[in-house]
Amino acid sequence: MELALEGNIAALRLCLERLIPPRKERPLAVRLPDISGAADLPKLTAALLAAVGKGELTAGEASALSSLVSNHGKALELAELEKRVAALETK
Repeated sequence: MELALEGNIAALRLCLERLIPPRKERPLAVRLPDISGAADLPKLTAALLAAVGKGELTAGEASALSSLVSNHGKALELAELEKRVAALETK
């Protein structure tokens, strides 16, 4: 740190990398369809595949987004099951 304070660029770079690590991911600028329910999820996965095919997304980025889609699908399914159980309990 003393070397960095004295103006040593290499030491300054090392200090900054420890304090503010370089960004490993980039924001994704891909147009995805709106999702209003579980029926729309296949449109979203198709859009991800198309984006990979066009080179807009890497396979790894699409895989990470696909995982989000899967989690969203599970959340929709859970909400639907909860609604059905509540309806059965009121009968």
